[in-house]
Amino acid sequence: MTTIRLDTADGPIDALLGVPAGDGPRPGVVVVHDAIGFGPDNEAIVARVAAAGYVAIAPNLYSRGGRMRCMTRVLREVLAQSGRAFDDLLAARHHLMALPECSGAVAIAGFCMGGQFALLLGPGNFGAAAPFYSTPLPKNLEDTLDVSCPIVASFGRRDPLGRGAPEKLGAIVEANGVPADIKVYPRVGHSFANRLPAQPLLRVTGFGYDDAATTDAWRRVFAFFDEHLPRQG
Repeated sequence: MTTIRLDTADGPIDALLGVPAGDGPRPGVVVVHDAIGFGPDNEAIVARVAAAGYVAIAPNLYSRGGRMRCMTRVLREVLAQSGRAFDDLLAARHHLMALPECSGAVAIAGFCMGGQFALLLGPGNFGAAAPFYSTPLPKNLEDTLDVSCPIVASFGRRDPLGRGAPEKLGAIVEANGVPADIKVYPRVGHSFANRLPAQPLLRVTGFGYDDAATTDAWRRVFAFFDEHLPRQG
């Protein structure tokens, strides 16, 4: 895994790139970090995706300035459903598609805020989307989701931000004919697939990492990607 400078419409930003061992080309995955931003957790996720046989890239959406200022801007953009962060993620997709190691089939996976980006950007841009606890759901998803981007979504039943979100997403994908695998893990909450600081405190508030749920969620994601993304170009 390496840190690269990713060219975007607003100048270069940092990104993590993971290329699987062995012969390619392989499908690609754009990984979108959560609201907390970049850290060792992102490195672990990129390494997991690459180890599963996908070319993975995780752009740092907080590359331009201080963390709090960037967080405010990017959260505002996901609410508005437009802005530089969307352009940055599409630039990451373009970078993957230009790599000889990539087959040209690219999925998007995101966590919390990143899951919202995955749902919003998936249709028309990616071959599949894997939102993890994309709560609350973006507005007007019924007008956004379509059959062009199958969805494999993972939620925690104890997520204080996610009441009703899995059921609502399920109703939307069914109404729009979107191929989907939506699963709710009953014993976990928000951020169950992210190793964040202060884990004991987070668990008390309905957040926190869970290895069993994470392992199962990624198993489903990779099986879903294998079904919907061609391994060869």
